[in-house]
Amino acid sequence: MIMFSGPRGPRLSLDEGSVFDIGSCVVDGIDLAPGRAIPDDGDPRIDHSLEGFLFTCGPDHIRHRAPVAGADAFYPLHGSLSANAAHSIDIAMDGDDCLARAVVDVELAAGGRAQLRRQWRLKGESGEVQLADTVVNIGDTAFPTFLMYHMNLGAKHFDAGTRLEGAMLDSGGLAWAFGEGDGGIFCVPAGHGGWAELRLGPIAVIGGKRLKVRFRTDTLPHLQVWRNQKAPAHVLGIEPVSHRLADRADLEAGGEFDILQPGDSRDYGLAFSFV
Repeated sequence: MIMFSGPRGPRLSLDEGSVFDIGSCVVDGIDLAPGRAIPDDGDPRIDHSLEGFLFTCGPDHIRHRAPVAGADAFYPLHGSLSANAAHSIDIAMDGDDCLARAVVDVELAAGGRAQLRRQWRLKGESGEVQLADTVVNIGDTAFPTFLMYHMNLGAKHFDAGTRLEGAMLDSGGLAWAFGEGDGGIFCVPAGHGGWAELRLGPIAVIGGKRLKVRFRTDTLPHLQVWRNQKAPAHVLGIEPVSHRLADRADLEAGGEFDILQPGDSRDYGLAFSFV
């Protein structure tokens, strides 16, 4: 892990062994990542990634495993990116901002190759963390591209006053422990241009601060949120995502695939802060 921090904002660890995703996220001395309080989906790649504060799902598939058409193979759980190492890592300063750049190459489950070009920026003045990603088709064949960011938080830090708030939510917000029982999930449209914003809080253990998440809606037009409190899991996930909650076959039948031709690219972005 590479430590990444500045004069303001959270102290992050960036996982050079897996997509340059975020492991720990420490705010006021508290690591908000869930650690081992996560469900076990039987895939060590995802177990490792899910422990951290943010991991990246895609670029050839999102959500649960699905068969590859015409082949004796499956798109893996959450796609092919997870567990691919970063290279060309560069840590630098840009004025008061801290920058961390890396490249991740990935062999896709159905053939073909993609590359993730990633930049983290930690704003020196505000403490906001900004992520700019570009997925490039560096292979010889087109493929449908998908992306989901999983921001996972240890729900042990929440209480009855902790809420989700955002314009995309019914009535503008709801309790973090939405629904009934030990878990729940929903996915809602978040916009089709510009940036959407979601807030989670107050979080008492970090002085009542709120997590504010912003994300681009041109390529991430949906917001998915899930929670799992079935022991030993105790986690809440905030997930900007490229596609609605549906099986891959349903998305294809609805003409909702985003086809990336050789040499073409897609840009994605999010930002978060604790305010």
